[in-house]
Amino acid sequence: MQHASSPNRLILDGEALVHNWRAMARLSGSAAAGAAVKANGYGLGARDVVARLSGAGCKNFFVAHLAEAAEIADLVPPDQIAVLNGISEGDVVLARAIGVIPVLNSPAQIAMWKASGGGRCHVMLDTGINRLGVGPDQIDAALFDGLEIGILMSHLAFSDEDHPENAAQLCLFENMSRGISASVSVQRRSLANSAGIMLGSGYHFDVTRPGISLYGGASRPELQQHIKTVVRMQSQILQIRYHKAGSMIGYNGTYICTNDSRVATCAIGYADGYRRAFSNAGSATFENVSLPVIGRVSMDLVTLDVSASANLQEGDWVDIDYSLIAASAQSGIPQYELLTGLGSRFDRSWQ
Repeated sequence: MQHASSPNRLILDGEALVHNWRAMARLSGSAAAGAAVKANGYGLGARDVVARLSGAGCKNFFVAHLAEAAEIADLVPPDQIAVLNGISEGDVVLARAIGVIPVLNSPAQIAMWKASGGGRCHVMLDTGINRLGVGPDQIDAALFDGLEIGILMSHLAFSDEDHPENAAQLCLFENMSRGISASVSVQRRSLANSAGIMLGSGYHFDVTRPGISLYGGASRPELQQHIKTVVRMQSQILQIRYHKAGSMIGYNGTYICTNDSRVATCAIGYADGYRRAFSNAGSATFENVSLPVIGRVSMDLVTLDVSASANLQEGDWVDIDYSLIAASAQSGIPQYELLTGLGSRFDRSWQ
């Protein structure tokens, strides 16, 4: 059966992806730069991302769930894949069979892993984000007995800000990990995500875990000079009409034409992840001409004022302006959400 093409497409730049990982590796100094490829490679396709980054030299991959690990376990040595959300009792046999390494997040998960034979694992310490991880009040002398800890890690709560909590978490991580390392085997330590890398070498330890910056985002301003755009979004024009001054456009008439206008409707909407926050705020581009989004973004359609582009015709493709940094500023939506929220109706192609 012939595959129907989509009127929306994502053009993904593999060279930019590799460039970004190499930039984060360089900024990580002597630490090995890994790659967060959870949420299906932040929405771009985990298998495609892993294949490219592995080819570039990346040897540490981080997913959220065991099912995500299973999806990529044939592409790299499975023990290079860390499962951040840990394991449930039903996951232990499969995790061992695949060979991926769970990140144990609680005394209960540690006990479960020990009961199944112990051995190599990763451990998450909670140093202040108060989410997943073993807290300082949960550690006792026997907790880690029998474990071979590949990576002892924690996660920063304020790495995208200059906040005193960063230094407090760093200090607590150093103290907790020093105590644990005195009694059991700990091969490496890890604290910094993309933004955390920019806090300085004291946060790098042995492994860094960049995520959003691999895909074109910059969670701290100083990252922008190092990062290239990975995702280009395009949508096809379905219809062009002329509307007189005073005409209302879209649901609830949130835009009224101030002049006689040429208005195009393209085939993208919030069901594709192009959020309603771009209503009367987003933009597209055709032949270097900026085309503002007018009216409300609906489920499957967006309207553009194309009065400035006489050459644009029905059936043409426009670039939806979706550079993560600029799009986040336009919409007020965090870069992470803009990226991971991209829907399944896009045709995705790597260049």
